[in-house]
Order: sequence, then C-alpha cells, then structure tokens
Amino acid sequence: MVDVYIINLFIIGLLLVIVTLLSGWISRLPLSFAIIYLLVGILLGPYGFGLIQLRRTGVFNAELLQRLTEFVVIISVYSCGLKIVRPLQLRVWDITARLIVFLMPISIFVLAIVGKFFLGMNWGEAILLGAILAPTDPVLASEVQLTDTKDQDELRFGLTSEGGLNDALAFPFVYFGIYALKDDNWNNWFKQWVAIDLIWAIAAGIGMGIVVTKAIVWIDKKIQKRRPVDELMEDFLAIGTILLTYSLTEIINGYGFLAVFVAGLIVQRSYRNSEKTLAQLEFIERLEKLLEIGTILLLGSILLFQPMLNYATQSLLVIVLLFLVIRPIGAWISTIGKRLQKPQRRSLHSGTRLLFGWFGIRGVGSLYYLAYALGKGLKGEIGEQISWITYTTIVVSVIVHGMSATPLMNWYEKNLSFHTNASPPATIDEFE
Repeated sequence: MVDVYIINLFIIGLLLVIVTLLSGWISRLPLSFAIIYLLVGILLGPYGFGLIQLRRTGVFNAELLQRLTEFVVIISVYSCGLKIVRPLQLRVWDITARLIVFLMPISIFVLAIVGKFFLGMNWGEAILLGAILAPTDPVLASEVQLTDTKDQDELRFGLTSEGGLNDALAFPFVYFGIYALKDDNWNNWFKQWVAIDLIWAIAAGIGMGIVVTKAIVWIDKKIQKRRPVDELMEDFLAIGTILLTYSLTEIINGYGFLAVFVAGLIVQRSYRNSEKTLAQLEFIERLEKLLEIGTILLLGSILLFQPMLNYATQSLLVIVLLFLVIRPIGAWISTIGKRLQKPQRRSLHSGTRLLFGWFGIRGVGSLYYLAYALGKGLKGEIGEQISWITYTTIVVSVIVHGMSATPLMNWYEKNLSFHTNASPPATIDEFE
C-alpha cells in the first residue's frame, strides 16, 4: 500500500503544476488561487480522501497550525515592508494611521459588542473574538496590495501598509482577551497589560526592527566590499533577517510581527542598488505563495460540516455585520477628511473609500491568532464557538473577496486609480 505521505506529495505536486500552467487564465477570472487551494484542502480532509488530518484521535493540533501560520505571517509582513518606498513621514502615511488608529479599534470593539449582546459571550471572550477577526490579511490580499515598489496608488498602499501593521497591532487586544478569560477581575492585570503588552511590546517591536536590521545591513555592506556573497545564497539574507529580527524581538517580549514589517521598510531604504531589494522581494513573494498553498490546504482539511452548521447562524451574523456594516462604515468614518498629497490635495474619491471598506480580507492572520489563543487557554464550548465562527468567516472571505478582487480592481484601475495615484516614486536619496 502506498504511503499517505507519498500520496500527499503527489497531489500537492499535481496542484502546483496545474495552477502554474493555468495561471494565465485563472488570473483573468473572478477566481482567486486561494479558492482552488481551499477546495483541494477539503478534498484532502475528512470529507474527501482523509489524507490530511489535524484532528487525530479527536484532538486538534493547534500548535502545528500556529507555527505554520506564524511563519507565513512574518514572511508576508516583511514582503509588505519591502514593497513600500514612501518617506517615513506621518503626512505620507496618513491613510495607514487612519486605518490602524481608527478602523481597527472600531472593528474590534463593535465585534465585541456583537459577541457580548448577540452571541452570549462575556466581555473578555467577545474582545478576543474581535481581536482575532479584526486584522486584515497580508497573505491573501496580494491582488489588492502594491504590485511593486513603483506602484504609488493610494488604495493599494493603504491596504498593503494596513495588512503589514495590523497583524501586529491587534496583538494587545488578543492578550487582553486571553487575560480576561483567565481572570475576569480586570484590576488584577490591566496595568500590566498597558505597560507591557501595549506600550513596551510595540516600542520594542519598532526599536528592534530598526536596530537588528541596520546591524545586519551594516555587516552585509562591510563584507560585500571585501568579497561579494555567492549570488545563489544572497536571497537567504532576507530569510536570515526575518528570523533574527523576529526571534530577538520575541525574546525581549516585543511584537515580532511589527519588528519584521519595520525590517522590510529599513532594508528597502538601506541599499542604493534597487536590484538587490527587488531580488529579495521576488524571492520572498515566491516563498509566500508556496506557504499560502500549504496554509489554505490545511484550512480546507480541518473544516467539518456539523460544527459549521451548529454555529452557522452566529457565523452568518458576524460575517454580514463585519463585511457589510462594520468594516465599510468604519472605513468611511476613518477616511473622513482624507486628502491626497497630490494632485492639488484632492479629497479621496468616494468609490475608493468604499473599496477600502470592502477589501477587509480575513485569512492567515486570524488563523494564527486563533491557534495562539487555543494554545493559551481558549478551550471548551467558548473555544469551539470562536473557532468555528473564525473558520467560517475566513472561508467566506476567501470566496467572496477572492471572486470580487479581480473585477473590482479592474474597474478601479479603469475608472478611479488616476484619482488616487500619488506623486512619482521617491528615490532612495530622499531617505538618506
């Protein structure tokens, strides 16, 4: 009898060959690659061939899911940082600040209200649900993000920078929910949460992203002057930078996701030779696509019909409110008074504001936070409830956002992109 592992390798290899050879046609359809991976994952799961099983003997392997999604996210947020060449000035990053400072907290707390008053959760559980589902995904949102370092479109920039940052900045609220699960007397841990998980972890993430990356770049430049690195090995410098930055930041209790995003920004600004950063970006994007396949295959394989049906009404309520009410209204509020730097400080077009509201794609980041919470004490009935609401929300997001991304972005490029294109790309000298 053929080993299951060998069969898995065969199916994944076949999937890669098919989607690669047909990618020219698939990319023109209202169909994302993630939808294909999801369907194949379902076929590999318990309702298909049963070849992928994260629920052996009835126990869900949350740690495997956590570690895989953790690695996918750090690769993706670094990619987001590498794509952005704008000056590090608040006025230039105004749209990002609005999406992070206003939209994400609005999403978390309105979802928490839904959890508290409509889903029967206590405040800690409801805030945890909001923190898991509020962040947009940097992995599955590639179709609506910056296409390369020359792309200066405001919509794509906003969605890219939001995806790169909010996977880190939702973490304080995840910790808040986990603390509240263990101790419903907030006075026992609230001050520590503010000092450590809100202030220190964010500051440490930013600081380590700068310090570690600058040190690596400085060493790289010194060595390159004496003896150039083997070209076949050079791209691995990106992986090394990601892993060192992330691990050292986590060691001092900082937010590694935030540090890695900052690392991407620093690397982009540290080399006069743009070909070096472009080569890194191409390598990281290929790795990101490969990891995306594995993650969505696993998601498809863990879906079970009965529990999804048990929580279908609650999931549907969350999905409708999140996709059609909370995110769109929150995005509209967050972009009130937003004006473009150029041309002529024109107001952000209403159509663009609506697209900001629609493209709140949920995916790998939410899977990571869920798996993290499951490993930190989220269990029992509330664990099942939050898990299946999260899984269902991600599946629906993969489908509806995946099918709408291509036609909506084509419409946007044709009718609205000229309203939101910023000034020509900044040269590296502007960052010196």
